[in-house]
Amino acid sequence: MVYTKQDTERVLLVGVDLYGSKTQLSIQDSIEELRELALSAGAEVIGALTQKLRRYSHYYLGQGKLEELKELIIENSIGTVICDDELDPNQQQNLEKVLEKVKVIDRTALILDIFASRAQTREGRLQVELAQHEYLLPRLAGQWSHLERLGGGIGTRGPGETQIETDRRLIRNRIIKLKKELKSIRTHRNLYRERRRRSGVDVVGLVGYTNAGKSTLLNTLTKAGVAAENKLFMTLDPVTRKLQLPNSKQILITDTVGFIQKLPTTLVAAFRATLEEIGETSAILHVVDITHPNAAQHVSVVTEVLQNLGVDQSKSIIILNKADLLSSSASIEDISILAPTRIDNDDGTPVNIVSAKNGTGISELLNSIQIILED
Repeated sequence: MVYTKQDTERVLLVGVDLYGSKTQLSIQDSIEELRELALSAGAEVIGALTQKLRRYSHYYLGQGKLEELKELIIENSIGTVICDDELDPNQQQNLEKVLEKVKVIDRTALILDIFASRAQTREGRLQVELAQHEYLLPRLAGQWSHLERLGGGIGTRGPGETQIETDRRLIRNRIIKLKKELKSIRTHRNLYRERRRRSGVDVVGLVGYTNAGKSTLLNTLTKAGVAAENKLFMTLDPVTRKLQLPNSKQILITDTVGFIQKLPTTLVAAFRATLEEIGETSAILHVVDITHPNAAQHVSVVTEVLQNLGVDQSKSIIILNKADLLSSSASIEDISILAPTRIDNDDGTPVNIVSAKNGTGISELLNSIQIILED
């Protein structure tokens, strides 16, 4: 699999289809999503290498594919290898030793890097830094592997371990400090949430898979002016705006970070307070990219994350977005017929078809929001 080149950092993607693993997407779809993540981070994706494995490998790949990977790296002057799963510390260290001067990162590190470049608010930056430190802590030993290559002798028998322990202590102290700062911010957030609850103002939350068009929809509904591009994870920090319904009632609508398959556990933990804002809403607007071939799987991923957070999804509206990208001859009725084949919707959840970009279906969506809040 080879992709179009761009004048940026050269990377090679590597994915494993491990027997018995539970993922919503196929290995090909997951690698394509990883490619979009890499492009979003500014990389030049040269190609991809995948393998089916029946058992866990200490090198992530089997020996044959590992040799093939080394050849591809040399042939294409690859500087970075990105693995489609979260590598455990041993896998990462083993790969770095075998591939020598090539940088090895995993999906989690890539997502954390994107988050670090996109976070704007103080809370967002603290959350990302906390996730990065918790990800780095068990991997510190690999940072000092260069000392092992010196072959022992004077200067290599103690300082390496001493430095690792020093770094671990510094990181643990930083984690404690970050958690205290975030706790202070969350206390303020809870006070604001309590005032909002006493005021009786309804709040609806926008959720969805990354790049489903939530920010564009928020802009269309409220003229929020939020940055909206065709990239993964464009919005990280929660944005809340006022919205007027057809009955003139004022409500608040909150946009949150998009979800994705294999969302790093450290990131979910760090952003937990932000994500739990969704649980305090009066209704949930679940935005879906109806044009995406994996729309149904995206719905499942988002639903599963919300369930793990303990969010009540009984008052939800599924919004099938990007209707403008479907065939120009397709009517709303045609899309309505198409929708059940894309989304498994047997629970009676209301479905609205919209184009956040050109405004199609927005008035009907506002009526649906009004109805579900009055119910």
